[in-house]
Amino acid sequence: MHESTVELNGRPVFYRSVGEGPALVLLHGFAEDGRVWREQYDRFPAHRLIIPDLPGSGRSPAQPDMTMEGLAATVHTLCQALGAGPSLLIGHSMGGYIALAFAERYAKDLTGLGLFHSSAFADTEEKKATRRKGIAFMEENGAFEFLKTSTPNLYSDETKKDRPELVQEQLETVKDMGKEALVAYYEAMMQRPDRTAVLRTTTVPVLFILGRSDTAVPLADGLKQCHLPATSIVHVFEKSGHMGMQEEKERAGDALEAFAKICLSDR
Repeated sequence: MHESTVELNGRPVFYRSVGEGPALVLLHGFAEDGRVWREQYDRFPAHRLIIPDLPGSGRSPAQPDMTMEGLAATVHTLCQALGAGPSLLIGHSMGGYIALAFAERYAKDLTGLGLFHSSAFADTEEKKATRRKGIAFMEENGAFEFLKTSTPNLYSDETKKDRPELVQEQLETVKDMGKEALVAYYEAMMQRPDRTAVLRTTTVPVLFILGRSDTAVPLADGLKQCHLPATSIVHVFEKSGHMGMQEEKERAGDALEAFAKICLSDR
């Protein structure tokens, strides 16, 4: 595993890279960093795997533009700096929102699109209200206190009962995360538009991974989008909440690997 940085606006963007071949980029979600994909690091022998820490997370400081579109531009700049060429882009949760913004703006640089517990729908007013409450809580109590209350909700009841260590491991990776970045992410997510048109018009295969017990991106919302692309591959993880790459890591790896082969054969 190679680790390095690319400088953008005088600030480093940290990334991990392994392997050779067509680029496969995995984007983490809110209150995560690239380590959330650690169980999938070795699953793609035919690809060059690139996993950044998005600005504001992990080892990448925030960038001036922290909108979904700005973060998509950062990912595009990173891929160009690494000479990655057209890439298969898979995003978890917020990472999926960024992947959709990337697909909208840089369609020619995309070979496949994956929404891993993510959605093309804009925030509902109810969702925006929840995010505003989260921001208010962070302003009063700090980022980690917020994450201690919200992170367990990302896992299914079965996972929390049988493997509570997964919740603790995830909290450990974000214990030093700054409030400013989390607030910026929430603000950007509330402002993002509906991008179902991207799914309708894209010419690349689209992967949907949904969790039966996902409360962040409910199964019903995910299923409403699966018919939109010309080519969809859909997996419903029966034992997962919002963290299928950890809760069902073998199935997640198999699904991602199979999708990567489909996109490779389409080139």
